[in-house]
Amino acid sequence: MNPKIEELLLGIRNMEEELEVQMALARAELQVRIADGKIEFEKAVLKRHREMKTRLLRYILGARPLIALTAPLIYLLIVPFVALDVFITIYQAVCFPVYGIAKVRRRDYMVFDRRYLAYLNALEKLNCAYCSYGNGLIGYVREIASRTEQYWCPIKHARKIIGAHPRYSQYVDYGDAESYREELANAVERQREKKKS
Repeated sequence: MNPKIEELLLGIRNMEEELEVQMALARAELQVRIADGKIEFEKAVLKRHREMKTRLLRYILGARPLIALTAPLIYLLIVPFVALDVFITIYQAVCFPVYGIAKVRRRDYMVFDRRYLAYLNALEKLNCAYCSYGNGLIGYVREIASRTEQYWCPIKHARKIIGAHPRYSQYVDYGDAESYREELANAVERQREKKKS
């Protein structure tokens, strides 16, 4: 890989780590603690959150009419989401072992922690759960697709793509036939080594 690209990628990884540190500090300022996987707030903060909750009836009656009309369309997406979830999970369960591709842990992408926020009413919590599922599912699918692409076609595109997945920068350059053939040979060799161990 080009040394300058490697240097930039290292800088990006360092910045992502720093971002995680800063987000943890922001959570600490809001007095959010995660202990043994459980999310906790200070009692005074929790009390203030409860005071800030919009009652369900007021929330529903205060919604604009167009929001009420479009809500069924939004929630109807649950059908293709669940179908995609089922099919992609079966795909990875059947195909990844055949090719020696490491499986993606679904639970790493499905995070439903907004239900612990006392300032959300029941409908807001449902909306948050729906968005968490949809975005978690897309992240899960993207990771499965990127591992598939890495195995079968680790070549960058000629044109810039928006929002490339993290492995994309490791792919061989578009038009570099020698590196592509070398990468495929290395991938086959890695699979053989995995089977031996």
